[in-house]
Amino acid sequence: MVPDERKFFDNGTHQNILLEDYGHGEMVQANVHFIVDSGQGMILDPGGHKVFKHLLSEVGGLIGIDNLKYIFLSHQDPDIVAAINGWLMTTKAIALSSILWVRFIPHFGVDRLVADRIKGIQDEGTIVRLGNSDLYILPAHFMHAPGNLQVYDPVSKVLYSGDLGASLGQDYIYVEDFEQHIKYMEGFHRRYIPTSKILKAWVRMARQLDIETIAPQHGAIIKGKDNVNKFLDWLDDLQCGIDIMEDVYKLPTQRFEG
Repeated sequence: MVPDERKFFDNGTHQNILLEDYGHGEMVQANVHFIVDSGQGMILDPGGHKVFKHLLSEVGGLIGIDNLKYIFLSHQDPDIVAAINGWLMTTKAIALSSILWVRFIPHFGVDRLVADRIKGIQDEGTIVRLGNSDLYILPAHFMHAPGNLQVYDPVSKVLYSGDLGASLGQDYIYVEDFEQHIKYMEGFHRRYIPTSKILKAWVRMARQLDIETIAPQHGAIIKGKDNVNKFLDWLDDLQCGIDIMEDVYKLPTQRFEG
């Protein structure tokens, strides 16, 4: 039984679920999202080996393993891809990734028998069918990976934003006071996003969507159109990456001490 606070949307046939957080210890906190329509499922950014068996069991309990249709990989980081061989070996699902990473993902130990189920998405994105609904695979390149994708669900109006919107250190699931939440996002976005030009291009695209929830891969969920618009405005004005880091490019003077 999924707690209500972990369901963003449920109309009886279509559900958007934040799966249980099984990542603890030294790992960066990571959200694993799950979309269900008419009994078919998509898991988003399912993480590494330590959480694999727990998530597999949870997905099996929700829809049955054979009904997992897609494994969405927003980019190539280990907190997303590390356990992909386990998912491909134990399910019939297709993995969706930017085409840039199709030849890199096998370095995580993907068996040759299942490697052909990793499907590359072109830079422009695509639309996939889940149950009786369409999901939009959106380009989000350079935020932060050069091949980066997001999922927009027009039924629930949830945008799964990957690392965009990531926050670290907060102790709540949902953002209530956006202005107070900025401090948990600022460091990540200033360092990981390469330039404000990318953010402005993405914001122009995002404003064409009807978004009620932004669900990142790390940290708190941004709910409500008011907070969503505040987030888009914040990104549109943010200076980041090379815009603020040119001074870093000089020879080091400090010796590594171990």
